[in-house]
Amino acid sequence: MLGKDYVTRVLQTWSDMPAAPWNALLGVQGLEPIGPFMRQEYLAAMQGSGSATAQTGWGLRILTVWQGDDLHAACPLYLKDHSYGEYVFDWAWANAYQQHGLSYYPKALVASPFTPVPGPRLLAKNDAARLALVQALLAWCRQEQLSSLHLLFLSEADLAACTHAGLMLRQTVQFHWLNRRPTDAARFADFDDFLASLSQDKRKKIRQERRKVSDAGVVFRWSRGSNISQADWDFFYRCYERTYLEHGNRPYLSREFFAQIADQIPEHWLLFVAEREGRPVASSLIGLSQDGPAGASVAYGRYWGALERVDCLHFEACYYQPLAWCIAHGVGRFEGGAQGEHKMARALMPTPTHSAHWLAHPAFADAVERFLEREGQGVQSYLENLQARTPFKQP
Repeated sequence: MLGKDYVTRVLQTWSDMPAAPWNALLGVQGLEPIGPFMRQEYLAAMQGSGSATAQTGWGLRILTVWQGDDLHAACPLYLKDHSYGEYVFDWAWANAYQQHGLSYYPKALVASPFTPVPGPRLLAKNDAARLALVQALLAWCRQEQLSSLHLLFLSEADLAACTHAGLMLRQTVQFHWLNRRPTDAARFADFDDFLASLSQDKRKKIRQERRKVSDAGVVFRWSRGSNISQADWDFFYRCYERTYLEHGNRPYLSREFFAQIADQIPEHWLLFVAEREGRPVASSLIGLSQDGPAGASVAYGRYWGALERVDCLHFEACYYQPLAWCIAHGVGRFEGGAQGEHKMARALMPTPTHSAHWLAHPAFADAVERFLEREGQGVQSYLENLQARTPFKQP
């Protein structure tokens, strides 16, 4: 029981949490456009496809807060026995626990698996319900005697609730592109208009990179939603799998996962396919949000892979084709994913992202809090340094 009204229930499978009430709760999470990554269908596909399950180190719990028969707050909660697929790195914390003979795993994680996209994680009808959800998370972690709780890539409302509950905050950096001229904040008319906003050296570099791809005989086509064919999804997965295997790893996500999201939420996906001499050679998959206020929408760079090596093909498939599409279709923002300072040369600018953390052990909590204070100062200096290195023309 939380206060006099709220009751907590912990579920263990998405079949116990239908899409309608979950997605209805997701739909009231502020003014930002809503991407696919916290929809019930996306999270259910993670479990149903075998990609994020207890067997792969992602033991699902769905923490829900109710008032009578009404769902007031909810979040996906994972019991993790490793730190892979998170993109906010705590390996050093785990090692410190091990060196002192303590168990760091299992730990509790609130996140969308394998998905470093900022957005709502603590779905709630209002601020009071969101705070009750954080308090329920902490109570459950204490009850289960877990080492720690981690909430990743939070929205502003999530961050406020975690701050109020006394969690430690952490800041990292991603790179996002805005469909907005630096001079007058108007949207770009076309890709050449975008290029004209850049400094001469950045503009020249992008043109050279695009010319290399064109001179290699590579052309692109795109498909969206239900128009993405089964053959194109199959080809995309070959590319995605190849990328992981080339780095000596198995892919996080199964082919069945992509089959399920293509079937359940097709409107959220945009696929680019590169062809040479009529043969597909590479592809990139982009997530799309629903429209936000005033038609605002967001595109999210997610996965890519190639079966043939072409100089600068990665930049074309993952940045230039998506940016040109965003301009042509009035999309307001393109998020380029985790890390990647090189993205600034393509006008993706540094953007802070946030996580929140709780550690049960008082001494380790104190040590991590001191570390985060130092790290935060370093991240702030890094952001200021990056922002001074603008790729745009100076007045």
